[in-house]
Amino acid sequence: QTISCLPRSFEYSQKNAVLVPAAALGLGGMLLYWLRSGRKIKTIDVGDGWWGSGERPLQRKEDESIRPFKIETSDKEIEDLHRRLDHFRFTPHVEGAAFHYGFNSSYLRKVVAYWRNQFDWRKQVEVLNKYPHFHTTIEGIDIHFIHVKPSYVPHGRTVQPLLMVHGWPGSFYEFYKIIPLLTEPARHGLNEGDVVFEVICPSIPGYGFSEAPHQKGFDSIATARIFHKLMNRLGFKEYYLQGGDWGSRITTNMAQMLPQSVKGLHLNLVFIGKQSLGRMICVMLGAYVPWLVGLSREDARRSYPFMQKNVYDVLRESGYLHIQATKPDTAGCGLNDSPVGLAAYILEKFSTWTDKSFLHKDDGGLESKYSLDELLTNVMIYWVTSSIVSSMRYYKENFSKDPDLSAVSRYGVYVPTGIAAFPQEIVHTPRVWAKDVYKNIITFSYMPRGGHFAAFEEPKLLAQDIMQFVRKVEKL
Repeated sequence: QTISCLPRSFEYSQKNAVLVPAAALGLGGMLLYWLRSGRKIKTIDVGDGWWGSGERPLQRKEDESIRPFKIETSDKEIEDLHRRLDHFRFTPHVEGAAFHYGFNSSYLRKVVAYWRNQFDWRKQVEVLNKYPHFHTTIEGIDIHFIHVKPSYVPHGRTVQPLLMVHGWPGSFYEFYKIIPLLTEPARHGLNEGDVVFEVICPSIPGYGFSEAPHQKGFDSIATARIFHKLMNRLGFKEYYLQGGDWGSRITTNMAQMLPQSVKGLHLNLVFIGKQSLGRMICVMLGAYVPWLVGLSREDARRSYPFMQKNVYDVLRESGYLHIQATKPDTAGCGLNDSPVGLAAYILEKFSTWTDKSFLHKDDGGLESKYSLDELLTNVMIYWVTSSIVSSMRYYKENFSKDPDLSAVSRYGVYVPTGIAAFPQEIVHTPRVWAKDVYKNIITFSYMPRGGHFAAFEEPKLLAQDIMQFVRKVEKL
């Protein structure tokens, strides 16, 4: 009897050998799926804030009205500027200095002469006022923004709201050349079934015509919250975001804070502060076998020699950052008193951040990419609003809390993301590194030319990339 049972017992164990692991695998898969589907995406706490002067009023409700605003000037303002320019004290530069020591003083003399005798601020005010400007009060301070709607929307075309955020030392004016491409693409040869945008460009609080925070601690997360409130106040529940420089950090925080409100995030600069053993190995092997560590040939070309491009060049270009991240008011007060000092400090960035090779040019290459009218209009936005000090403080508020700008890397970005990598950007972030934070990259474009101020310098290239990205997101 025992012997006769052996074949059945053996058959039963064979079935068990197959069924038990299969059942365990199935149950494990179901458990893993349940855990993953039940786990919420970690988001930045929205919180709240008060940045107005003094204590927050306990009972008075904030004025949520949207108020039309117009930039104005006066004879007194222009006369004061001319008087200060007339007293410019020239400092001779070292022979052959070009822009290696900073702004070349001989070229600065030319810029000042143009500013004093040919630049027409009244005319530029008219240019600035060609788009509708507004103010609204959020968390105790007045927020300035322009809001441009398309003049004509083709039948069946959906208008997508797009918030575009500038950085330092830029302003909302950086977007003046790209706005018509986005709001009226058909007029500019971009009518390839592209979406049409209405564009909202706010000034970061403390920059230009947005009121400076009166309290300590105003960082990119506070800015992200305020800009979400702005979009809600304008009636938008979902919207696209675009940013470079600080605008990249702010819009990334917006996506990490309220992902349900962000249809897509487009960036032309990516901050990845987190270092790791894997990153070090990637850097060491990338120069020899880039494919082995996920780098493309173009990534390798833009990233190596690594020490030169990611250490020496960055150190040379970031001296301002250390000042502004520690004691911004000291240098800032001097810049706020001297239009020539302000222009030299700001315009030097528009030289080497546009193209690193401009370091070797006596004129910094500035007029090869921009006109003096454009450059001085951006400087004037800082000058007439006395906002250089408060704009510089933004570095201290952010770096004092997060010295390597890596804290927000703990929060993944899960919204659809598009990245436009311009070849002359200060640093290049390969896609494989960007994926550490941006988990849903839909487009990653190696742009053929251009630098840090993409919208100002290469508006058509950037507009085309934004449209390509949004078109793909809308098809998802």
